Amino acid sequence: MNSDFTNTSAEAKVLYLDADYEVESAGSFVRCAVTGEHIAIDDLKYWSVARQEAYVDVDASLKAELEASK
Repeated sequence: MNSDFTNTSAEAKVLYLDADYEVESAGSFVRCAVTGEHIAIDDLKYWSVARQEAYVDVDASLKAELEASK
């Protein structure tokens, strides 16, 4: 995780990896792909490597997974 890029109120561009992520463009948050909510970079816990999406919580992650498997 690279928290050196959290000094701005802009949306970050993030590359989601297995068990980690890389901040590619400075920002303090990402958006949940399901709810649209802002997720502070320091609070980011759920994402999909395959879909390169962030999720605000486990429920949003499960919803995205179920939708993708249809």
